Amino acid sequence: MSDQCEGKNSWPELLGAEGTVAKATIERENSSVEAVIVPEGSVVTADFRCDRVRVWVNTAGIVTRVPVIG
Repeated sequence: MSDQCEGKNSWPELLGAEGTVAKATIERENSSVEAVIVPEGSVVTADFRCDRVRVWVNTAGIVTRVPVIG
């Protein structure tokens, strides 16, 4: 599904990065999306959106999953 969205859709290089840095990088590299920092264990909706990237972080604020559009 993410291949139907505009611009870059995956950021594997941000795995292990600081969450706020990852958010800024994603929004700079694809202006069509809003990056949302989400703590691990949070409950989120299952809907797919081309304008959203979830940035999953641990308690230290470090990215724990590869950020992708969705």
